[in-house]
Amino acid sequence: MTYKLVSRYAVLIAGSFLMIYPIMWLLGSSLKTNEEIPKSNLIPSVLHWENFAEGWTAISGFSFGHFFYNSFFVACLSVIGTVLSSAVVAFGFARLNFPLKNLWFGILMLTLMLPTQVTLVPQYVLFKSFDWVGTTLPLIVPHFLAVSPFFVFLIIQFIRGIPKDLDESAKIDGCSMLGIAFRIVLPLCVPALITTALFSFIWTWDDFLGQLIYLTDTAKYTVPLALRLFLDNSSAVTWGPMYAMSVLSIVPSFLLFLVSQKYFVEGIATTGIKG
Repeated sequence: MTYKLVSRYAVLIAGSFLMIYPIMWLLGSSLKTNEEIPKSNLIPSVLHWENFAEGWTAISGFSFGHFFYNSFFVACLSVIGTVLSSAVVAFGFARLNFPLKNLWFGILMLTLMLPTQVTLVPQYVLFKSFDWVGTTLPLIVPHFLAVSPFFVFLIIQFIRGIPKDLDESAKIDGCSMLGIAFRIVLPLCVPALITTALFSFIWTWDDFLGQLIYLTDTAKYTVPLALRLFLDNSSAVTWGPMYAMSVLSIVPSFLLFLVSQKYFVEGIATTGIKG
């Protein structure tokens, strides 16, 4: 029994090391010089903390704080839009009866199988006609229209686990359907809503392709696009500062997950059990 337990922990530790090795390599490289980065040593011989200061001001005319502000602006508004719109749509499918409900729900689920590349060109043409290209609107506005069927389905599964007797009791007390949604049902969906917010923030924060397509002004660049500016073909790439800013770029997502981990696990586990 002891041998099996030791073997199990050994496999888990080895697997964990493989999972975190890229992060460890990134942290080590952020404190190295350009000459030392290609070497196989994981820990720098000398810690070059100045890489963080140099990377923070490496982009001409801007500090990296400017790009962090842009990313937070886009990500926070996207989270608000995703949570609100997904919750409203999910409540409608889970609690209301309307014509062709099953058909619309089926179409919603079918959109899960559409690759992003399929809708990329039509979306660009649409936003170009709105004269939104070059602004942050294409990155924010769609999130207020429940364009993420995964989140809608996640919240629907959670709502289905809430007894409908609560709705009936609220109706008897004179509560409207809107009141039932925002005062009874959705407050009980906090774990699912936090899970939605967490995923939405991380996906928006890390979104490179969408931001690359729609943002054309350096002043509006987000963190992923700012990191790309380090790769200048006309000059030598300063890898250390770039890796230093890459380390800072993952801190918000890490802290958010750390703070909301309890609700995140509860939301995933509960929506997986109830149906």
